[in-house]
Amino acid sequence: MGQYRICVYAISKNEEKFVQSWMKSASEADLVIVLDTGSTDQTVPMLEKLGAQVSQQIISPWRFDEARNRSLALVPEDVDICVCVDLDERFEPGWRDKLEAAWKKDTLRARYRYTWSFNPDGSEGCVFWIDKIHARKGFRWEHPVHEVLVYTGDGPCNTIDADGIQLNHFPDYKKSRAQYLPLLELAVKEKPDDDRNMHYLGREYMYRREWDKCISTLFRHLEMPQAVWK
Repeated sequence: MGQYRICVYAISKNEEKFVQSWMKSASEADLVIVLDTGSTDQTVPMLEKLGAQVSQQIISPWRFDEARNRSLALVPEDVDICVCVDLDERFEPGWRDKLEAAWKKDTLRARYRYTWSFNPDGSEGCVFWIDKIHARKGFRWEHPVHEVLVYTGDGPCNTIDADGIQLNHFPDYKKSRAQYLPLLELAVKEKPDDDRNMHYLGREYMYRREWDKCISTLFRHLEMPQAVWK
């Protein structure tokens, strides 16, 4: 037991191939909480056997932010630090000690290094910093897909860089992306001034080879005054 009470929380659906390695990665936390949204494989019994607290809910109509918010609601209020990690992601060992060394009494959020993809030779591909480690209160998830964690508290959101923490992504490329397009169209409809959602919608049209929609959507993105990604 460290100086802070830490909880890893996640959502799952048919993730049995990832459970064992994910639970090993998450085991440095004090507790692991998973909201399963309809697995038909062995995800739930495997998680429970390895010590996770699992609840099951069907979310209809499906949207990722609703699932994330319901999973966060399962985290006890006496938890100091919440760590949102998908089942296809793995922390490198020692992440808890590094997090506790960086976290202060007034910290509300932590940034850490994330390798989103690896090259065929095993070297790192796309790498950036993410901030899905946060205090128990004052946060919620927004957007139907490509959801983001939003600070809803009063005052500044004190954020630290947790140097040395490394999270790696090992996605299952066989999983369908069919739900992404309608959810992105919904996201843009809900918040038409959000340049990030507009960019992702244009990219999704590109993935689907819907070229006219792709071009017009990405031009709309570039015309937005807040579209300042390099």
